[in-house]
Amino acid sequence: MLDRLRLPGLGGWSDDPLWATFYDWSVEHPRAGGAVWKLGIGSDLGLLYNAAAEIGRQPAGSSVLDVPCGGGVALRGLRPGQGIRYVAADIAQAMLDRTTDAARERSLSDQVEPRIADVGALPFGDGEFDLVVSFTGLHCFPDPHLAVLEMGRVTHAGGVLTGSALLNDTGGVRGVPVRRVGRLSGLLGPGATKAEVRDWMAEAGFVDVTVKVSGAIAYFRGVKL
Repeated sequence: MLDRLRLPGLGGWSDDPLWATFYDWSVEHPRAGGAVWKLGIGSDLGLLYNAAAEIGRQPAGSSVLDVPCGGGVALRGLRPGQGIRYVAADIAQAMLDRTTDAARERSLSDQVEPRIADVGALPFGDGEFDLVVSFTGLHCFPDPHLAVLEMGRVTHAGGVLTGSALLNDTGGVRGVPVRRVGRLSGLLGPGATKAEVRDWMAEAGFVDVTVKVSGAIAYFRGVKL
């Protein structure tokens, strides 16, 4: 049904859609992008920068999974010479290509490992990562519940899952058209509510779960038992 209703000109994720390009641009231009985020979805872009900064606090030898990596916006949290393993995973090769380019521009290529991966069946071992980040991804997944469980499975005990998402009960009236257009374009999945995110993270073994709302975007974080 979504394929028949798909809006022209936006493209699917495998096509490197215009939305992905715009999103990357907004994140990389704090002043202009921040104004767009505030006006369009009532959200503080600075919270994304703060969340991504957790990547830069990982000690040498740590393993980080970024899924979906998209165009590599979370790489702003990674420091050259940090000495960690950073797996950038996405279901679309076009997104991995963009992340690879971003890593090269930021002198991070030696730490970044691009991987094709389906978040519903991650090709990684149990507890393989110290930190899992999923920025603006949960709302795109066809089965967000399964995605949270899989991200929890690959998170090491004592490790952290953090991310952001456009939820079904955030943003008030401004969130409605964003979700509607996103689903008609085939870029958004069924999404989740704040309560569902908390419940799914608890089911995946996370404690100290927080969900902080900023306009249409919610930032979630939990520590794996």
